[in-house]
Amino acid sequence: MIPSQGTRGFRAYTAKHLDELLGRAGFDGDARLRVRAVATVLPFRTNAYVVDELIDWSAAPDDPIYRLVFPQEDMLPKADVSRLADLLRDEASAAQLKAVAAEIRMRLNPHPAGQLELNVPRVGLETMEGMQHKYPETVLFFPKQGQTCHAYCTYCFRWAQFIGEPDLKMASDDVGRLVSYVGEHPEVTSVLLTGGDPMIMGESVLRRYVEPLLQVEQIESIRIGTKSLAYWPARFVTDPDADATLELFAEVVRSGKNLAFMAHFSHPRELESPIVEEAVRRIRDTGAVIRTQAPIIRSINDSAETWASMWRRQSTLGMIPYYMFVERDTGPQDYFAVPLVDAYEIFRDAYAQVSGVCRTVRGPSMSATPGKVCVDGVTEIAGQKVFMLHFIQARDPEIVGRPFFARYDPEAVWLSDLRPAFADRFPFEPDLEAAPLARLSA
Repeated sequence: MIPSQGTRGFRAYTAKHLDELLGRAGFDGDARLRVRAVATVLPFRTNAYVVDELIDWSAAPDDPIYRLVFPQEDMLPKADVSRLADLLRDEASAAQLKAVAAEIRMRLNPHPAGQLELNVPRVGLETMEGMQHKYPETVLFFPKQGQTCHAYCTYCFRWAQFIGEPDLKMASDDVGRLVSYVGEHPEVTSVLLTGGDPMIMGESVLRRYVEPLLQVEQIESIRIGTKSLAYWPARFVTDPDADATLELFAEVVRSGKNLAFMAHFSHPRELESPIVEEAVRRIRDTGAVIRTQAPIIRSINDSAETWASMWRRQSTLGMIPYYMFVERDTGPQDYFAVPLVDAYEIFRDAYAQVSGVCRTVRGPSMSATPGKVCVDGVTEIAGQKVFMLHFIQARDPEIVGRPFFARYDPEAVWLSDLRPAFADRFPFEPDLEAAPLARLSA
């Protein structure tokens, strides 16, 4: 049943509610303490819809949606968890906890793919905060008011946005500088609003970021990266400003620009609720296009049947399957990562189960420093077993779509684990001397 419109009813749960919520999963006191220890390092936030409608508490802690939003004890090294748990048990000061948590975070590669160093555009010597000019035609913008989410995914590669460290956060409320920057770079045709989650913002705030972009003739598409359809579909159905938000979407389309709604769905259960179906219908009625994406995550969606089910349901609802990503080299990657060879097999087996209308999806794709690297398969060439790969997108447009090869490694989980086959270097490595550094940063 879909509730009536006009009352938001949103209730967030944060780390201060964690001990109470863990009781539902049957954790004893020591186990709860160790999970709370992990939550001092990695951010935790969920809401009543996820807790009451999506999680199967009878299956927790093995339930995939539970694992999707709740910290797990083994997401961090055992010694780190014990150290933090001891501090919590001894009622250490907030300053002590913060210092130890900060030390551990810096070992987790909080900003992968050179996000702070390589992507942030500059005008002269001045850094354009809250922006990334990631690819020639694409600029990412991080609205200041969108730097949280309706709930946090435990695998999120942007976890550093949510831990309260200003030096690690990307955010801006200066849309005028964004418009000026785009105007000075005619190659930019697409702007992606990301975060956090831009759909955490109310319509009046979101409008302040979107409307100025409608006046920039060269912009062909405005993208919104969001998990809101999975975590708070009421945003588009029953929230007080749901209709106004949808009217803003329609205005974008009427202006002649493509509005691409980049929806993150990690598991089929997120697509089951009637309110999700209604939210999707209402968004599509504005003329916006909904594309779906998520990483492949161990213990949550690492099966071909799960992905095939998601893609079929998404296609039935009129959404376009877009990307299967590989878990990035950040945060609890060791806990969630799926070896590249397994990710490829899962993708291939799922792809084989669906009709052509679902085969718009691409993957498994690594969003690494040089670009989005797709694993096309494993084969044998000249007696050598190799990975076949290509760039779906790249900082250097010259290498987009060109196949290249890496030595087969059944344990590899990321681009930096791979070594070139039939060559001394990968195509994104400028020369032999730079190759080792390039691999380390990929």
